[in-house]
Amino acid sequence: MMQATVATIAGTGTAGCAAEGDNAAHAPIAEPFGVTLGPDGALYFCDLGNHRICRVDLESGRLTTVAGSGAAGYAGDGGPALEAELREPYELRFNAGDLYFVDMASHVVRCVEAETGHICTIAGTGEPGFSGDGGDARAATFRQPHSIEIATDGAIFVADIGNHRLRRIDPNGMVETFAGTGSTEPTPADAPVANVPLHGPRTLAFDASGDLFLALREGNAVYRIDMMRRTIHHIAGTGEFGYEGDGGDARTARLAGPKGIAVNRAAIYLADTESHTIRRIDRSSNVIATVVGNGERFDGGDGEPLRCGLARPHGVFATEDERVFIGDTDNHRVRVLDQREA
Repeated sequence: MMQATVATIAGTGTAGCAAEGDNAAHAPIAEPFGVTLGPDGALYFCDLGNHRICRVDLESGRLTTVAGSGAAGYAGDGGPALEAELREPYELRFNAGDLYFVDMASHVVRCVEAETGHICTIAGTGEPGFSGDGGDARAATFRQPHSIEIATDGAIFVADIGNHRLRRIDPNGMVETFAGTGSTEPTPADAPVANVPLHGPRTLAFDASGDLFLALREGNAVYRIDMMRRTIHHIAGTGEFGYEGDGGDARTARLAGPKGIAVNRAAIYLADTESHTIRRIDRSSNVIATVVGNGERFDGGDGEPLRCGLARPHGVFATEDERVFIGDTDNHRVRVLDQREA
C-alpha cells in the first residue's frame, strides 16, 4: 500500500477566476463546492464564487468552463450553457453524458445537454417555496436545494434542504416527496422512510447496490435508505454537533455539519465541514476515522493528509481505487487524496 498523499488539482489558495485553458493547479478559483468525475474521466466542480461549472482535464491539467458566463443570475435556458447565468451552483452529477446540477440560490435544478451544450431547467420555478408534488417538477417550488443524486432508472433525488425534505423526480418529470415531513425532529432509525422527519437533508450518494446514503447538516448524522425495503437506518453521528469519536463506532461519533458524502464499496467519506476534515467510515466495521485535516481551519501544504489543512470543505467524491476528490471551499482549492496501492 502506498503512503497516502494529498495534492492540489485546482486553485492557488486565493479567490479568483481562472482564464480558459489555464493550468488548473496554478490558476485561481473561488469557493469550490461539489466535485465529481465525468464519463470522460475529467474532474468537474462547482466554482461557486464565480457562478460557473468547470472541467479539469486530469492528463493536461487544463481548466475550461462548461456552464455559466460568470454573471450571477438565473437566465439562458434554451441557449448555450456558456452564455447562461447561474447563481451559486452547489452540486453536480452526470446521467447518460448530460450534466445535472443544483442552482441553489435560484431554487432550481438545471441540465446541460451533452449533445447540444444547451442548458435547461428540469425542476423549480426560480422562486422559493414548497409546492407541486404530484405534478411537473418544472412547475414545483423548492427552497434552497443543495444536492442531487441520480438513480439507475433515471430518477433524480433532490435534497430540498430548506423544506427539510428529500424529493424525487421520476423519469417523466413528475415530482413527489420521498422522505421528510418539514419537521426538524430527530430521524428515527430502522423505520419506514415515508413520513420520517429529516433535519437539514444536505447531501446524497448511491452505492453500487442502489441504496441511498443521506447526510443531515443540522441533524449531524448519516443514514442509509434501503431502496428495496424503503426503510431508513442510522449509520453515523449522535445528532450532537462536534468533532470526536475517531477509532470507534461511527454511530457514537459527533459530526460537525457534514455537507458532502461519497460512497464506494469499502467506505463512506464525509466532508465534515465545520471540523475542517474529511472523515472515513469503514463499511465492514462502521469505524470512523479522519483521513484529511486535523480539526483546525487552515491552508496546509499538500503531502501528508493529516497535516494538510482544510477550510470548510463542502464537496467530496470517491473512486473505487480510493482516490478522494475534495472541494476545499474556503481555501479556494480542489484537492485529491490518493490512497491507491502501489
